[in-house]
Amino acid sequence: QVQLVESGGGLVQPGGSLRLSCAASGRTFSSYTVGWFRQGPGKEREFVAGIIRGGGSTYYADSVKGRFAISRDNAKNAVYLQMNSLKPEDTAVYSCAAGERWYAGRSTSDYKYWGQGTQVTVSS
Repeated sequence: QVQLVESGGGLVQPGGSLRLSCAASGRTFSSYTVGWFRQGPGKEREFVAGIIRGGGSTYYADSVKGRFAISRDNAKNAVYLQMNSLKPEDTAVYSCAAGERWYAGRSTSDYKYWGQGTQVTVSS
């Protein structure tokens, strides 16, 4: 199976930036679609961004569009989430997920493998 490990979370002020990384094991990571999800305090897990296996198409939740950017480097078995103009409501545990579907789905059921998550806190 694929193992995913997130990193890059931390505490930032509103308006600040963070870059999250999702590192995967194995040689077949490039064949997976990858999504970023987050779960804030008292909230359900929600889709943030997704990228197809080739990286040619990306998808974003309306709440982060224009502020976040997902990218991947298949040679490094990694997917990134650049987060800019962060808001307090972005505070959440961010998890990356890999799936075998040919699209970057917005549902958790579209993904098979999940990382443990990394905490992002946006506060003054």
